Amino acid sequence: MSIEQGFAIWITGIPASGKSSVTRELVRILSNRGISVVVLESDEMRTILTPVPTYNEEERDAFYRSLAQLGGLITRNGVPVIFDATANKRVYRDYARSLIPRFVEVYVMCPLEICMKRDPKGIYGRAVKGITNTVPGVQAIYEPPHNPDIALDGRDPPEASADAVLDLLQRLLLI
Repeated sequence: MSIEQGFAIWITGIPASGKSSVTRELVRILSNRGISVVVLESDEMRTILTPVPTYNEEERDAFYRSLAQLGGLITRNGVPVIFDATANKRVYRDYARSLIPRFVEVYVMCPLEICMKRDPKGIYGRAVKGITNTVPGVQAIYEPPHNPDIALDGRDPPEASADAVLDLLQRLLLI
């Protein structure tokens, strides 16, 4: 008996762009359709993979490589995965795409000023105060996708964004 390959969705964007809101709504919609997914959320996964994170480049390289490999393992076992993670460099997302044949990259675009106002985790506040110097889009580079499978406006309601992703998944015959 063979297991059908799962698929992966990488939801990327700068911090506070709306990635987690879109992820939550997408999980709710998929669950209502009887589709269970594993969410690999970066903050949660960091507690496992890098318990005392420094967010330096070497650590980020290792973290995102491990995250992509974990997602690849899960999808090979027929389970869909949603990566809810900034992945500030294209190479991180491209690596995941190389491991996962059924891969969708979702870019949540949102102006930095709006993300800084939202700041639910206080990371921009810490950046402004000089407490941290590793925030993607501020002190660390954020490389937006060149050709995302779909680009969303982070100012739109998460429900509308999740519906757009769902529509794409259906067009790609992933669900």
